Amino acid sequence: MRDFQMPGRSAVFASNAACATSHPLAAKVALDILAQGGTAADAAIAGAVLLGICEPQMTGIGGDCFVLLKPAGEERVIGLNGSGRAPATLDAAALRAAGHAKMPIHGIETVTLPGAMDAFLRLHAAQGRLPLADVLAPAIHYAEEGVPVAPRVARDWAEDASVLQGDARAHYLLAGAAPQTGQVFRAPGQAEVLRRVARAGRAGFYEGEVAEDIIASLNALGGGHSHADLAAVQADWTDPITARYRRVDVLEHPPNGQGATALLMLNILRQFDLAALDPFGAPRAHLEAEAAKLAYDARNRFIADPTARLDHMLAPETAARLAALIDPHRAMPDPASLTEAVHKDTVYITVVDRDRMAVSLIYSIFWGFGSGLASRKFGIIFQNRGAGFSLTPGHPNEAAGGKRPMHTIIPGMMAQDGRVVMPFGVMGGAYQPCGHARLITNLEDYGMDLQSAIDAPRCFAGPEGLKLERGYAPPMLNALHAMGHRVQPADEPLGGAQAIVIHPSGVLEAASDPRKDGCALGM
Repeated sequence: MRDFQMPGRSAVFASNAACATSHPLAAKVALDILAQGGTAADAAIAGAVLLGICEPQMTGIGGDCFVLLKPAGEERVIGLNGSGRAPATLDAAALRAAGHAKMPIHGIETVTLPGAMDAFLRLHAAQGRLPLADVLAPAIHYAEEGVPVAPRVARDWAEDASVLQGDARAHYLLAGAAPQTGQVFRAPGQAEVLRRVARAGRAGFYEGEVAEDIIASLNALGGGHSHADLAAVQADWTDPITARYRRVDVLEHPPNGQGATALLMLNILRQFDLAALDPFGAPRAHLEAEAAKLAYDARNRFIADPTARLDHMLAPETAARLAALIDPHRAMPDPASLTEAVHKDTVYITVVDRDRMAVSLIYSIFWGFGSGLASRKFGIIFQNRGAGFSLTPGHPNEAAGGKRPMHTIIPGMMAQDGRVVMPFGVMGGAYQPCGHARLITNLEDYGMDLQSAIDAPRCFAGPEGLKLERGYAPPMLNALHAMGHRVQPADEPLGGAQAIVIHPSGVLEAASDPRKDGCALGM
């Protein structure tokens, strides 16, 4: 239990239904949809599409999504891959010949086709109950009438606005500048797109005037995207991948998402007695950092579409051999060389309804404002998911036309004794697998309650060094430095988590990360 004399928030407890996400309007809309008789799928779609208006720097209908879903009355979990593919003209050799050693971060070369809309429509057709027009009505309303910009959104918007180019600047800047907290952002073009989808379904987006706006805009920007590329977009139903950690099973979406990275990291950490360590001390942070280095090295080698050597990546013996490379007292300088012998930006929403359908949905355009480009008429931001490709010849994730890139966004679920007990997600780009592992270990090794497990300080071993949030005490930083870590303060909050625990009693416990503007709500 948290210290009620300290600033913080309580989890939300409810008997009927709950939602947790990164913006209050989206959480409220999700509950409104449930109150109208909608399912958790209806509510998640309504909330997610609205998040593209509330947090347009993070996501939008030009992006991708992944879903894990537990149907009502069942305990099985199914996945939905809503990630789009590269245009047929994308060619790694041509990019290398043009002087690129790796994929650009922004620009037309990075734009893959939008897969989220097809996924939303497939999810609605399979698990929705309300008419599509009712599900999209809240997002249409707020896109037309406007949304006051929230504090965290304003911070991110100002930081990311410099990547906006051409028509994107007209659609996403107010008088040439990023909107300030409390200013109202409107997206009437997207309201019109959603009206067409509400009337015509898939054809309202992937055909007709919206499709023409998407393809003509991309072509005018120098892209080789075609109507055939857009028409070929199709979300796929999948089976989750899983790993055991202590008492629970952790379920992740299979590649081309990086959920296998989180499972490998947990498999490595399972080799150590984390519960014996201070949850906020240097030894725990050190082990997590080293496990992350090893798991992310494996990700960079194997995760692709289709995935190479997934069985090897998730094998228990692989985790044991990688864990043996970790020195409990010293940071490794180069995980890639050590593992040779072993390996021969986003929004999230979770909803549980009264029938205990559970939805874990993550939705993104990748970096802040994606490629920095938008369609001329409707203002659809184009994602830069192509930046996730490799340009290394022969790499499993080498860029190619019609291929899906390695994705950072991953929805999660946790099960125990054959029962789904928690849909969850952690936003934050590359941090997400580490965030999944930290949330699970906070719960399972340290017995934290859900909100405390989300609130707890975070660290992340990335290419720039070991980033630590300000929640850690200064002596801990000195201890990590002595171990050989390049310690540096995190320049922004690490991720943003949302989760709902389904207790055996049937009571729901929902928690939302204070690092974002959102909240958890129940009914």
